[in-house]
Amino acid sequence: MSEDRIILEPSWKQRVGAALEDPRMQALASFLRAEKAAGKTIYPRGSQIFAALDSTPFEAVKVVILGQDPYHGPGQAHGLSFSVPEGVAVPPSLQNMYKEIARDLSLPRPQGGCLSSWAEQGVLLLNAVLTVEHGKAGSHQGKGWEEFTDACIGALAEEREGVVFLLWGSYAQAKGRLIDSRRHLVLKAPHPSPLSAHRGFFGCGHFSLANRYLKQNGQTAIEWAPAAD
Repeated sequence: MSEDRIILEPSWKQRVGAALEDPRMQALASFLRAEKAAGKTIYPRGSQIFAALDSTPFEAVKVVILGQDPYHGPGQAHGLSFSVPEGVAVPPSLQNMYKEIARDLSLPRPQGGCLSSWAEQGVLLLNAVLTVEHGKAGSHQGKGWEEFTDACIGALAEEREGVVFLLWGSYAQAKGRLIDSRRHLVLKAPHPSPLSAHRGFFGCGHFSLANRYLKQNGQTAIEWAPAAD
């Protein structure tokens, strides 16, 4: 995966562009080319693979919400974790996030599932794995993306102060090893999936806790109610 052929937002390219030259990333690029050559459908489309980084420059990041891998249904994935394009049905995990926002902040539940307004406010919506095969959740895990997103999280943890990291589920929480909780706010809860949300995601209060921390550190709070379609 040649660094000079990858279009990354400049502030991110400065910090993690070199990671694209790692042998694991070169192997990943070869894997993706082979999968496409075999006729497999890969989500999201190439221009959206790095959408999370493109949407939220390094110095603008206030909050990180770490997902696992992209949605694997047609038309769902567009490069932002938990988000879907406008007009696409809201997936169950995001529905549960909206339920917790409504409970936590007394906000109405949005109808749409596009979270670009969060990204524009400084919420980095980053999946640990940035691609997936159609219909096969987790199909690109262990192919090299984890090392790249580790580099993204590590750069934020090392160079920035006062970032809120929302780590939901064991997969996201594994990234916690990269973060100094004395310099950042690290909040952990079960994943908002219907399989686990009732084990502690509901009632976690992460959205209000994040805003309180941001305001205590001289930053503006996040408007957590995305505009309706």
